[in-house]
Amino acid sequence: MDENDFRERVRAFLLERCQRRVDSRGTPMLDDREAAMTFQRRLFDAGLAGLTVPLEYGGQGLSRRYQEIFNEEAVDFYLPIGLYTITLGMCVPVLLEHGRDDQRRRHIPNMLAGHEIWCQMFSEPNAGSDVASLQMRAVRDGDEWIINGQKVWTSSAHYASFGMCVTRTDVDVPKHQGLTMIIVPMDSPGVTVRPLIQATGDRGFNEVFCDDVRVPLDNVVGEISGGWRVALSMLMNERVALGASGNSLVSGRADVLIEAAKALGATTQPTMRQALVDVYVREQVLRYVAMRVRAAVESGRAPGAEGSIAKLAGSELVRRAANVHLHLLQMRGTAWLESDDDARKAVRTFIHAPSFSIAGGTTEVQRNIIGERVLGLPKDAEVDRGVPFKDVLVNR
Repeated sequence: MDENDFRERVRAFLLERCQRRVDSRGTPMLDDREAAMTFQRRLFDAGLAGLTVPLEYGGQGLSRRYQEIFNEEAVDFYLPIGLYTITLGMCVPVLLEHGRDDQRRRHIPNMLAGHEIWCQMFSEPNAGSDVASLQMRAVRDGDEWIINGQKVWTSSAHYASFGMCVTRTDVDVPKHQGLTMIIVPMDSPGVTVRPLIQATGDRGFNEVFCDDVRVPLDNVVGEISGGWRVALSMLMNERVALGASGNSLVSGRADVLIEAAKALGATTQPTMRQALVDVYVREQVLRYVAMRVRAAVESGRAPGAEGSIAKLAGSELVRRAANVHLHLLQMRGTAWLESDDDARKAVRTFIHAPSFSIAGGTTEVQRNIIGERVLGLPKDAEVDRGVPFKDVLVNR
């Protein structure tokens, strides 16, 4: 396919189907299920979903260059597919890397077409930043797993058809060695999803309880007791999806702020001009870091510390952009008329911004990764290293 023809095709699709970011003024709702499913289906029907995914799994089988062209054209538009960030940015890559051929053929085409929304089930009440200390148990019973335990902060679980769930299948080995990744149908008997209401009023996160949930033995992704490797792959892809994808949730902040400043006549104020330039420069730097990360991924290398750099930079960008927008609004950022949609969205974005420093691994975790893997600093002491999980004090 000719690159110029492809670019024109992408541009025509976006102009017809999408709203420009500068017109949306703030972050639109990220969990509009019907809008996300409709748009993803349209992407798929137009041959623009899964550009680099192999043809046999429902993708387009194109090179990374075509994904970059799409990203270049899409950066100025709001694509209402935040609900598919986990499905497409994390679960599809993990299935491609670790899944069996039958798992890929069954699920990936449906994921790309918008028929299946997936969630990742990692964090637990006592296993957040230290995911490997999780306690959700999966016990083998014939040709099934019986799963019991609780997950928390599970994005989009209330909409998901399937969850990629990391479980503990062996307590007699150290914590990283006894984990297994299992696909859990979210409509299975014993699965209970309860919403967690955020400060913004949104209900994007959930608690998930599994009580004697039975799933087939062959729902394992990767190897039994090899779940930590799969989990790391998913976490690294999550950081790429959040901070380094071409149309990530942190994209397009500078243009929105510049248009808002123009509308408010604030572009002549020296301090505001400096703040706008700061956001713009950070966004451009992040764009180039993201290109490097995506190039590594497409060349076959798993995303490493570069993903943490992008995630950390993206989190800081969102926080700064939200602060600048609130300063632009002045008193409207504290009290606004019911009809003032710009102020409402900006305040919602400001309240939502801190979550970017938590999702996909906290800012502190990203700094530890960068310190150890980029700067070569010594690791923190691991008092439970080599200790069978059943003997770790936290589990007594």
